[in-house]
Amino acid sequence: MKAAVLNEIPGDLVIEDISVDKPGPGEVLIQTAHAGLCHSDLHFMDGQWSRLPLPAVMGHESAGVVQAVGEDVSYVQKGDRVITCLSIFCGNCEHCLTGHPNRCQNQTATSRPKGSAPRLSRGDEEVGQFARLGGFAEEMLVHQNAVVKIREDMPLDKAALIGCGVTTGVGAVFKTAKIEPGSTVCVVGAGGIGLSAIQGARIAGAGRVIAVDLSKAKLETAQICGATDVINASEVDDVVAAVREMTSGGVDYAFEAIGRKDTVEQVWKMSRLGGTSVVIGMMPYGEKIEITGYEIFMLEKTLKGSMMGSNAFRVDMPRYCDMYLDGRLLLDEMISHTMPLEEINDGYELMRQGASNRAVIDFAS
Repeated sequence: MKAAVLNEIPGDLVIEDISVDKPGPGEVLIQTAHAGLCHSDLHFMDGQWSRLPLPAVMGHESAGVVQAVGEDVSYVQKGDRVITCLSIFCGNCEHCLTGHPNRCQNQTATSRPKGSAPRLSRGDEEVGQFARLGGFAEEMLVHQNAVVKIREDMPLDKAALIGCGVTTGVGAVFKTAKIEPGSTVCVVGAGGIGLSAIQGARIAGAGRVIAVDLSKAKLETAQICGATDVINASEVDDVVAAVREMTSGGVDYAFEAIGRKDTVEQVWKMSRLGGTSVVIGMMPYGEKIEITGYEIFMLEKTLKGSMMGSNAFRVDMPRYCDMYLDGRLLLDEMISHTMPLEEINDGYELMRQGASNRAVIDFAS
């Protein structure tokens, strides 16, 4: 099968023919239909996060159709339409059993036993799967706890976005922050995750949603998705001051959807007395941020992280599909580019330039 493989860091992806094994116990083989390009992969490709065994098939935001299942698989069967998710859960650890499966660290329970044949290979060499998924391939072989069944009428290109970006952004609003109706919200960064957070705030009933970005085009899309106000950061001297002036002292909830030290510190400063700032963006590994202890203590402000939207994806993702199909969640508007697998590096270059909202690979093209 064709797959986009990362062979060196930093480096581009190489389209190669690799082999995929048959599904073993608890495993599912999926024919990949669509895969979204997420910035998380780019962090590894560019060397900002380097703890990745190579070679590896990249990609983790995917949707497709089940082709075969291994022994002991009861959740899905051949022909089911599914979304994959990197929040692979064991179902038995403390985090899973207390309602936080996105925090599951028990990888042994959902991986092949040591000494087993690899899921993916290139000749005699094992090929890894980024995020234990490897979504930039014509087929995916994953544990059944990495997939969720979705309804037949959900378009798979839109479903792929729910596999990461949408769940991360909407979930940060719904599940991590749990914003109240009527509250004021600011989202810094209007890419795929930021647009999803903006939509989450709109759907949750936020009274005011401010979008901040450097791109006029992205801010226009943000308004379509539900932003009531926009700030072009290239046109103001001080983003924090602009937000605080617009809201008479700051917002109730501020979300950082880029993954940078300076913008994390901005969302902290623009939250009001008792406000909450949520970091959604994936910061470079080892990066530190600076905030004052005074503001935490005296102003009762909260800084939170949100890993994949604090998801319980087998519950959340079908609900997000419903929201798309009933018109509340806008996904067509988020896709700025669709391309074949062979053009994947072009898609990531657009991302580096800030010229795309979400690019999607169509494996049928």
